[in-house]
Amino acid sequence: MCGRFALRVDRDDILQQLPRDYGFDVDEWVDQEEYIPRYNIAPRTQAPVVRHRDADANDSLLIVQTMKWGLVPHWSKFEDKTLNTTNARSENLVEGGGMWGSLKGRKRCAIPCQGYYEWLTKGKEKLPHFTRRKDGRLLLMAGLYDSVVLEGRTLWTFTIVTTDANKEFSWLHDRQPVFLTNHDAVMRWLDTSSHSWTPELSQMVQPYSDSSVPLDCYPVPKEVGKVGTESPTFIEPVSTRKDGIEAMFSNQKQKASSAPSKSTTGSSARAKGKRKHEETTRDSNTTETSSQSTNTTKNKILLSPSPPGKRIKSDHGDDSNQPATVKAEYEDHKVSSSPVKKGKEKSKLKSSPSKKTAIDTSAGNAKISSFFKKA
Repeated sequence: MCGRFALRVDRDDILQQLPRDYGFDVDEWVDQEEYIPRYNIAPRTQAPVVRHRDADANDSLLIVQTMKWGLVPHWSKFEDKTLNTTNARSENLVEGGGMWGSLKGRKRCAIPCQGYYEWLTKGKEKLPHFTRRKDGRLLLMAGLYDSVVLEGRTLWTFTIVTTDANKEFSWLHDRQPVFLTNHDAVMRWLDTSSHSWTPELSQMVQPYSDSSVPLDCYPVPKEVGKVGTESPTFIEPVSTRKDGIEAMFSNQKQKASSAPSKSTTGSSARAKGKRKHEETTRDSNTTETSSQSTNTTKNKILLSPSPPGKRIKSDHGDDSNQPATVKAEYEDHKVSSSPVKKGKEKSKLKSSPSKKTAIDTSAGNAKISSFFKKA
């Protein structure tokens, strides 16, 4: 079965690609204005087909003509939209009889496409797949066509011939279109000069077997199932789309490569902690050194050797040989370094020596003078 196909190719490109890919010339395009390039061609949509200009003449003149998909037989009195003529089964053509009997010998055509859609049934879900030539060239599907006059207007319609799917594609569906993959196949199929169906034609509608033209098949977006929707993503693999699986894994890979590893993070944290510890230790050592320096200065004042004089009790509880003048200086230092609430009181204390200091100093000087006199 073939229920959808894609041909999003401009008219000029089709006229260039057909001769290039299949080696035949196209004389003209009939009803060219009716063709609209689409990614999602559904039944009852206009699409181009290739046929002989005159079905009764044995010539090589081929034309492209825009026709409606879904064959309406020439004996019809109206367009019966309930008639299932989208596809023509190859078995009915080979065995003869039926509605195709009068068409298969005289009205054969080829339908160009980029590829066709098929739905894989998986449980209750149906997943669309797109099949195309691996080399990206246009495919030509075998078909039949007919014309009928309805309401004073000639309606041209076509159907796509299908056959059993080959082993490579049987997993997707049990049917697939009959493909014409080269110049000779196209010319044999379109040659209707004998007005008959031949054994050679019966061989042409067998399951696909041309290994020189491999086909590619992959999942595509589900949106293609809705008639009338159009998107270039319909013929692209879901895995390579920007919002697809491959893109998702690619983004995850990029995030993983840019993110720091656990070991790197741990090393960074340890290095940061080590630096912080060193800074804390350095600050502590600086504070301790400063404190030791202050204490050393203080001790130098307290423990510096003194000349013979009056013995004075030190702040450490032991006797010291410090002279009264040194003690006085130390007392002044203590007073000046202690906090004072008012500036006036602080200056007063600095400028006025204590009474005890004055007496001690006089006594020391008297003893020194007496010593020198005796000498």
